[in-house]
Amino acid sequence: MMRCWMLVVLAALLTMPAWGQSEDGSAYATRLDVLYYEDDGLDAYAQERCRLDVYYPERVEGFSTVVWFHGGGLVAGERYIPGRLKNQEIAVVSPNYRLSPRVEARVCIEDAAAAVAWTMRHVAELGGDPARVYVSGHSAGGYLTSMVGLDRRWLGAHGLDPDDLAGLVPFSGHTITHFTVRSERGVEGSEPRIDELAPLWYLRKDCPPMLLITGDRELELLGRYEENAYFWRMMRVVGHERTELRELKGFNHGEMVEPGLPLLLKFVRGDDL
Repeated sequence: MMRCWMLVVLAALLTMPAWGQSEDGSAYATRLDVLYYEDDGLDAYAQERCRLDVYYPERVEGFSTVVWFHGGGLVAGERYIPGRLKNQEIAVVSPNYRLSPRVEARVCIEDAAAAVAWTMRHVAELGGDPARVYVSGHSAGGYLTSMVGLDRRWLGAHGLDPDDLAGLVPFSGHTITHFTVRSERGVEGSEPRIDELAPLWYLRKDCPPMLLITGDRELELLGRYEENAYFWRMMRVVGHERTELRELKGFNHGEMVEPGLPLLLKFVRGDDL
């Protein structure tokens, strides 16, 4: 009986906000392990993975929020809040999502959309502005960013419109069909495909503003710079004038996150890049 009571207390503590303070005296709170789906009918794996952490300022009203998706090829990875995004008078929402091969890769997109939908619906409760929600992430997280923000069906399943997002900032994300999706379909990883699970399939002039960030084209993974450069050009062709592309010289696929985060912050604040 005592053990059961201790487990209940522990579960409650995990979902309570924790507090911290920045050097300038601003207070920040963190809510951990928040389930972003309704609890009805979720299996054990969904209960484990479909959770997010929220880091937010307590003394700022109408703050911006960045939903940050981890990378890992849709087969690995854990949520984290990048250190450079802390103490910046913004909120950061960091979700996990289910992973292939336990689920099909399209479920990763479903989970990502559910986490973004949770954010759009709940950030006002914390003091944030739901009209200032940005989506970002690295590698697989960048791919999820683009899919959720460009293909209306994923947020549409939650009664929401991705065009209500303030902006999309994929870090070195696939713009063709993700290699894990191709692997599920028996396609070689070196063979490019563009289909209904490719961001390039959903080019449109009315999507949110976008900032595409990649590493050095000579050091990047799998031609990732060239993918994003083509995406940037085609967005301009269809009439989307608010897509920017930045290449981080000297940084490879794994190294490009840290030097890219200041660009993300400038984009969120509306500063010149």
